Amino acid sequence: MHQTVAPQLFVQALPMAFLHCVVLALLCWCEPACSTTGEDLDYGGVPLWFNRWLGEPSVLSLQGRVDPAWYRANNPQICPQHCDCPIQWPTALYCDHKALADVPDGLPCTTQYLFLQGNNISALTSSALANTTGLLWLILDRNQLQNDKLDPTALQNLTQLRYLFANNNRLSTVPAGLPAGLKQLRLAHNHINTIDPDIFNNLHNLTLLLLQGNRLQTLAPRALTDLVSLTLLDLSGNLFSSVPRNLPPSVEQLYLSNNSLSALDDNSFLGFHGLKFLRLSRCGLQSPTLHPLVFNVSSLVELDLSYNKLTVIPPVPTTLQYLYLEANEIKEFNTTSFCREVGPLSYSRMRILRLDGNKMSRHQLPPDWAFCLRVLHNIYI
Repeated sequence: MHQTVAPQLFVQALPMAFLHCVVLALLCWCEPACSTTGEDLDYGGVPLWFNRWLGEPSVLSLQGRVDPAWYRANNPQICPQHCDCPIQWPTALYCDHKALADVPDGLPCTTQYLFLQGNNISALTSSALANTTGLLWLILDRNQLQNDKLDPTALQNLTQLRYLFANNNRLSTVPAGLPAGLKQLRLAHNHINTIDPDIFNNLHNLTLLLLQGNRLQTLAPRALTDLVSLTLLDLSGNLFSSVPRNLPPSVEQLYLSNNSLSALDDNSFLGFHGLKFLRLSRCGLQSPTLHPLVFNVSSLVELDLSYNKLTVIPPVPTTLQYLYLEANEIKEFNTTSFCREVGPLSYSRMRILRLDGNKMSRHQLPPDWAFCLRVLHNIYI
């Protein structure tokens, strides 16, 4: 049964990554030049934002847009074979989805945005990118990259590089020689099973790290501690049996869904300075294995515990605003999970609560639930 308090505000309950997709989709609807395909929007699961004031290209691929012959006829600059050079973005080079086995020769030294996704590239030699030391973005998603075929100097010399995307490749470890200026590193859906403790030593500017869909079971104590600016860390879909320790305190968005977590203790999420978004869906979590104080993190805004095996609602901080508990085995509603006491200033700030797909109905709501959840916008049961 679905009881709605303020349906017009339901959008605020959506997870942050989905909201990003919605905004990006709206932008693309408003201007055809920024429309993208579903495959382009993947990019490791977090959309890529464009800043046109900085001259960043606002499309991820030119496939199916304009005949490449038009670009060549209207652009006086030399363009490498198998690539497209749009005149409106003179520093962007589109060599994607061309069945290339190697990085093309003759890349212009003015190239700042290089799109190589959707090819069959397995190696990066020291000379492959030697003429493009001013690169800001390097997009290598959906290739065949292998660690033993990557020359560390190929990346190390790209001192201006800010975004490196290598999702959906065949990497078994994080590539060596990563430039110190990187802000985003996307390595989702590879074969990574270990992380060298020193591989991130100089990446003090990295804010986003995507490692979901790999084969990680543990992290060395110092594996991520040097990432002092990291705010988004995605470790979903790996082989962790417990929450990794010694994660960077700066992380605000931590995604651990689709891991087989055996238990959560009282210090599983301690040490973060401002953890706001925590995702633990499809982790096989059971109520007896959750410490009562595990989610006692006052900075939490959104908590996703959907599709687990919980039988009771775990205690959450009164400051939490979005809680997703759908598709569990919860049989009763405990007001004390949200409010240890109820008073003029003692109440839950919960805005969206999802309990649909459990073993309870709205008739089981206790009489005092509305006093505790007095600012609730939507509840799903």
